[in-house]
Amino acid sequence: MELSIIVVSFNARAELERCLESLQAAPTQASHEIIVVDNASSDGSASTARRWPGVTVIETGANLGFARATNIGARAGSGANLLLLNSDTIVPARAIDRLLGELSRRPDVAVVGPRLIDGEGRPELSFGRMIGPLNDLRQKRLVRGQARKPSVSRKIERMTSHEQYPDWVSGACLLVRRGDAEAVGFLDERYFMYTEDVDFCAAIRARGRRILFTPDVVVTHFGGRSAAGALPATREAYRRSRIAFYEKHLPLWAPFIRLYFRLRHR
Repeated sequence: MELSIIVVSFNARAELERCLESLQAAPTQASHEIIVVDNASSDGSASTARRWPGVTVIETGANLGFARATNIGARAGSGANLLLLNSDTIVPARAIDRLLGELSRRPDVAVVGPRLIDGEGRPELSFGRMIGPLNDLRQKRLVRGQARKPSVSRKIERMTSHEQYPDWVSGACLLVRRGDAEAVGFLDERYFMYTEDVDFCAAIRARGRRILFTPDVVVTHFGGRSAAGALPATREAYRRSRIAFYEKHLPLWAPFIRLYFRLRHR
């Protein structure tokens, strides 16, 4: 088996159906399996996924979060490569084959991420430098300014138009060699949701491996559909993940990050 496609689902049945439809409308030429890990959805996502031929469904019985559910799917699969894929994505024909091609041509690369665009065709800033106070601020300013400032939108368009080796790429669509994923213990499960992809890429880079962003492969990402129905819980998950990240990678900054979130929450 060349590829295991891991899709984590939580109360996003319509988006999951659309994602599976895109995967099966023009399937990858590589030998592959599709594994849907359902985090106790209440909208029938698991039963809907079972109706798709060739899709394996794992029901966790509880909302375990993205990292833990992804690890369950990855360990259950047998592919030599893993494609982590959000349920709110649409994968066009040949996109996966081209990602696999990039990986096979570059033995020093462990992870490949495509150019992500939203439903209106605008590029997402789906990669970046290692998280730190200044880099975090720069990334947030760009993301928030994209919708309001044409100059920022043009800047992101330029930033996402050329191949590069960033510190991380988004887990919304991330292809990784199984050997590299296993070497770092898969995703760190202390992250319930958010930041696990940055941490995962950091662990892989620490072993001397490279992360590749390629604009030649484009995947549509609608973003945050399953999270939209539970905004307070989503914000809390983001805060916890950010604090966990700083405690692990930048412990001297962790108290200031906690204080920042506390004051902002008030």
